[in-house]
Amino acid sequence: MDMNDFSQIFFTEAEELLAEMEQELLQLDVVAPDQEQLNAIFRAAHSLKGGAATFGFTALQETTHLLENLLDQARAGERTLSRSIINLFLECKDIMQAQLEAYQSSQEPDEARFRYICEALREIALEGQQPTTSAETPAPAPTPASTAKATETTLVVTLRNVEAREQTMLRDELTNMGEITDVEATSDSMTVTLRTTVTADDITAVLCFVLDSKQIEVCSAQATPPPAPVQTPAAAPETVVKKAPPAPRVANQESGSIRVAVSKVDQIINQVGELIITQAMLSQLSRTLDPASYDLLSGCVAQMERNTRELQESVMSIRMMPMDYVFSRFPRLVHDLGSRLNKVVELTLKGGSAELDKSLIERIIDPLTHLVRNSLDHGIEEKEVRVAKGKPVTGNLTLSAEHHGGNIVIEVSDDGAGLNREKILAKARSQGMTISDTMSDDDVWMLIFAAGFSTAESVTDVSGRGVGMDVVRRNILAMGGHVDVLSTPGAGTTIRIILPLTLAILDGMLVKVGEEIYVLPLGAVMESLRPTDEMLCRFVGEERLLQVRGEYLPLVLLRQRLSVAGEAPADDGIVVIVQSAGCRYALWVDQLIGQQQVVVKNLEHNYRKVPGVSAATILGDGSVALILDVVELSTLNAPQPQREGVNA
Repeated sequence: MDMNDFSQIFFTEAEELLAEMEQELLQLDVVAPDQEQLNAIFRAAHSLKGGAATFGFTALQETTHLLENLLDQARAGERTLSRSIINLFLECKDIMQAQLEAYQSSQEPDEARFRYICEALREIALEGQQPTTSAETPAPAPTPASTAKATETTLVVTLRNVEAREQTMLRDELTNMGEITDVEATSDSMTVTLRTTVTADDITAVLCFVLDSKQIEVCSAQATPPPAPVQTPAAAPETVVKKAPPAPRVANQESGSIRVAVSKVDQIINQVGELIITQAMLSQLSRTLDPASYDLLSGCVAQMERNTRELQESVMSIRMMPMDYVFSRFPRLVHDLGSRLNKVVELTLKGGSAELDKSLIERIIDPLTHLVRNSLDHGIEEKEVRVAKGKPVTGNLTLSAEHHGGNIVIEVSDDGAGLNREKILAKARSQGMTISDTMSDDDVWMLIFAAGFSTAESVTDVSGRGVGMDVVRRNILAMGGHVDVLSTPGAGTTIRIILPLTLAILDGMLVKVGEEIYVLPLGAVMESLRPTDEMLCRFVGEERLLQVRGEYLPLVLLRQRLSVAGEAPADDGIVVIVQSAGCRYALWVDQLIGQQQVVVKNLEHNYRKVPGVSAATILGDGSVALILDVVELSTLNAPQPQREGVNA
């Protein structure tokens, strides 16, 4: 491991520490702060300061040092916190995040912001210290360097279970923190005597970025293990720091997990996908053999199919991430936006442990952010309005996620004013949209996803331009999901997003039309049946309906919609009832082939966008089958009269 690897570990851990710091600050009760939360915030700042000092990140080190001093006073009960101080700490976290990103891209942090936050933190320190500090503290805010120089000590650093090749790197790292006067090394351990101005806690915090805290022992030179405990009791507090109080979270995490590049996981998933295709080829080939003569081979192929599916499920689980990864960024957004809009909002997060594929997790962040901002701006009323309506002053915003079959259901709910049907219809008419007063509420609510549609009275920097909701719906549809809107005037609105858990592997139903094979997502298939003449009804023009147990469903002829060549079979085929994204209809195909797990291949990247088709896959015989987009297929215009002869 070279220094670049070492610094990369620091950057990764520092981002997690900053995220933890923000989360704890947002949850902190300023009236009666929880001691454990204060300790957690302090430990995060302390670990950051130690790492920044090691790598020479001066601006980050000094910013964190000033913040750490204030946090230390707060946890010791010497400083009373207020909402304005917490807001400043949050702003400090943002600036530290920017400093970290600057160092990561080998640039210098913004000097003006650095000076601003240091001055702001020093002012708070002076306000609290004026009554208690008289002659003891002539300088209100000494720099970290000046404080450190006053206390140079000699420490003995013992590192256990460290391979010989890593010892050189660690020795060089310790050189950055002071002067090494002696080194004793074995094949799996190293003891270094270090004359330094850095504290034992800081050294431990830095080394915890690459080692487990149990491997590290730091003690003063006067208190090395041989001298007995009879030594002066006064020296006891400085004796041994076996465990890193600043970073227990890091130690626990390192012992139970490893960091792997996403590209490596993607490579494994692609290889498993190819293995599934090969297994499908073997399964298809084995079905052509005589079971009596090749019984053992058939059993082996069946076992391989089971093992392949288990391997695929295990590998796919590596890419799954908890929704907490997404939800964790919204407390800060709600806190800041609520303050700007003069609204008191309580955010409730549910189902953060529900998992979703990493690629979808990253793509769902922007749509959810827009929905949350919309709920805060348009949904939840201002304090005075809520009181006048007899509602609590505090509005409720809930983000929830839960698995439902092979999908994940994400909801953004508020207890605000709800959607106004008349206002939406009036706006739609003014924009020239074709609407009817008899439209159902569900259809009216979906109008908010039209491009450029907004019922906001004025445009603000939060929302109101009519840009966003159409993009939200388009992005969700691109992920294979759909959006539902539930709203009750005066009671609130719920926007429900339904997404597949992954886009890499799909359980599908294979159907045949002519000589072509297509794949229907199994989750969209409700049932299949062979229709009778009594079940078929003509509608307007050439449109047909299928009556199933008293329900009339639109009938879509796949042969017509996709312009498949050839004549329909004499037995007139079979109907598959499909349902997705709120649309339900009957799909007429020639033949059902059966269920099969398929590997999804992006069609647009390799060819172009095909209407009614979401992706493609490779079947066991090496041929390509198109995966149908059930929602888009229902909206495609059927070809005109020349194809009427294909009707069943």
